[in-house]
Amino acid sequence: MHAAGAPPVTVSPAKCPVNSAPRVRRRYLTNQFRRSSSSYNGSHHYSRRSQQYWDKFYKLHKNKFFKDRHYLEKDWRGYFDDEIESSNGKVVLEVGCGAGNTIFPLISTFPKLYVHACDFSPNAITLVKSHANYSSEKMNVFVCDAAKDDLCVNVMPLTVDVVTLIFTLSAVSPCKMASVLKNCKQVLKPNGHILLRDYAVGDSAQVKLHDRNQLISENFYFRGDGTCSFYFSESYASTLFQSAGFAIVDVSTYCKEITNHSRNITMQRRWIRGIFGRS
Repeated sequence: MHAAGAPPVTVSPAKCPVNSAPRVRRRYLTNQFRRSSSSYNGSHHYSRRSQQYWDKFYKLHKNKFFKDRHYLEKDWRGYFDDEIESSNGKVVLEVGCGAGNTIFPLISTFPKLYVHACDFSPNAITLVKSHANYSSEKMNVFVCDAAKDDLCVNVMPLTVDVVTLIFTLSAVSPCKMASVLKNCKQVLKPNGHILLRDYAVGDSAQVKLHDRNQLISENFYFRGDGTCSFYFSESYASTLFQSAGFAIVDVSTYCKEITNHSRNITMQRRWIRGIFGRS
């Protein structure tokens, strides 16, 4: 029981030492790019069947699991807002759109946007197309595994201003991440950007998965529902994008300390945020 008058959950800023993780042995957090991406070949059961497990996830949870991501307009407004007075807004590609928790808040805030959105889960795409705010005039929504399917089949090359990867790369096997970035680069304009937000090393969820012995490879884990999650360090993300031909605009780790009073637990949540330019 939490104290009378106290909220059940308290969120407060937290000090965020880079790459530190309670109770996770340091050798799993070194995040050397070459070691993580080349030593694992994607042969693990849950990694090989990633599409199957995510499709089951969206069939079960539909659009009730993730909250709408209204914070993107605060963090990256300048990348979505068209300062030039014109009838046409910027073009965005959301890779791994899920049930639409990123694209619908963006279109609501920036109505001139044109959005391409894809996911390798057919159930996720069905959810997006059944959303009350879905518009075929403002959106091009399609099934695509960006790690292997050519995005240019559905999106014209060099026509996208911004690609968003919001909790998407973490669901991809480390050995396939470079393929996703190469695919995205094909459709980005020469001055385009990729915006990244994902899980960071030391996040409380990583600690739990590690304690449960659910490790696939370095910083890559499987959850109880069969979906997978990778945890990024700033150095790993930077090297990954630079190796794919992107310039680093900004990379940082964002931390929150969340206290659940009813369960009497405190969680250290950590996310990585990055902006990368097409070079």
